[in-house]
Amino acid sequence: MLKSEINSREKEEKSERPREQLINTRLRFKVRFDYKGKPRPARFFFGGRRTESVAQEFREQQVALWRNVPLQGIYVENMDLGEIYSVYDDEMDEEIAFAPLELMVSADSLDDLLRFIVREEFRRIEILEPGSIILNGKEIERLLFKINELFQNRLLLRLKESSR
Repeated sequence: MLKSEINSREKEEKSERPREQLINTRLRFKVRFDYKGKPRPARFFFGGRRTESVAQEFREQQVALWRNVPLQGIYVENMDLGEIYSVYDDEMDEEIAFAPLELMVSADSLDDLLRFIVREEFRRIEILEPGSIILNGKEIERLLFKINELFQNRLLLRLKESSR
């Protein structure tokens, strides 16, 4: 009985994709973030800032982080700063500016891609390479577990921020 289980596992392992293929394949993708500029009210007659300048400053901080902070398994190949644009928000009854940033990124795995798409500023992603991705059951389980972990961490952070 045990012998047949061992043989069936060996067959499953042989039918999976070769490990060399997984190691040599890197994901290349473009991701776009739109950094929101929330207006800061003036204190005592001076110090008020326009939403465009706040959005641009926030984007510059993030660009510095992307350039200077190394992330394991992730390489930022290129950064494109888009033109700042404004949108009128009916709920807040004010104009809000957004400063776009588009990154060209190489990543070792699909898990690394998640840290980009769970951000509040995330707007769009375009996967450039590979043309198709095949995941087996274990890889899907690992990916879903990582998604859950990231969202749980985000919820905890928001709860801590709201309790202050």
